[in-house]
Amino acid sequence: MYHQYLAAPEKFPKPWVQISADDDGVTSIYFVEQRSQPEHKNEHSELCAKELDEYFNLKRKTFTVKLNPQGTEFQKKVWSHLCSIPFGERWSYKDLALKLGSVNYCRAVGMANSRNPISLIVPCHRVLGHDGKLVGYTGGLDIKDWLLAHER
Repeated sequence: MYHQYLAAPEKFPKPWVQISADDDGVTSIYFVEQRSQPEHKNEHSELCAKELDEYFNLKRKTFTVKLNPQGTEFQKKVWSHLCSIPFGERWSYKDLALKLGSVNYCRAVGMANSRNPISLIVPCHRVLGHDGKLVGYTGGLDIKDWLLAHER
């Protein structure tokens, strides 16, 4: 397993972005208070750090880094659909459930979002409650709010 840290932008709610990868791609991105593991980089973690830096500096709206999230087939399907939400756009959980085939998937979609290991690149922050309110972000609503404001 490979780990790399990227300093978060000024005024971001957490000081570090922790990137983890394996030989097949990025496995997780988390926002953290401190660097808790020694860095051991590979081509996936380095490209991810470069692309995240470009995103934070408004020079990138889409990502090309290879992803390798671990989850159930349904979770991976939800995460794949999340990646189709364009930069600056917002969907509701209902919108996402309908894209997956049924409004009855709302709760399952919410659970899959909460287990998304690749924050930001798999943009679960772009999913809001049916009334447009900020709800449910594992990294914290302060980070979700920051990311949405950044993409306006």
